Amino acid sequence: MPIFEYKCRQCGHVTSFLEKAGAKGSHKCQKCGSGKTVKAFSTFAAQASSTREAPDTCANAGSCASGSCPLSRG
Repeated sequence: MPIFEYKCRQCGHVTSFLEKAGAKGSHKCQKCGSGKTVKAFSTFAAQASSTREAPDTCANAGSCASGSCPLSRG
């Protein structure tokens, strides 16, 4: 079941709710209690698995967003 984010029109607080896709219903802001919430555009993450091993070196080593390359060993 996906997680959807809703932004409060009154205070701007963003709250996440676990709900079925296409569900119709209203949510109350967890911060101020207002019923004036709108679905916010949010990003998602996906993880893929692979049976291949990571390479010994990475062409992007040192430039990963986390500061270290997740493909590097050691």
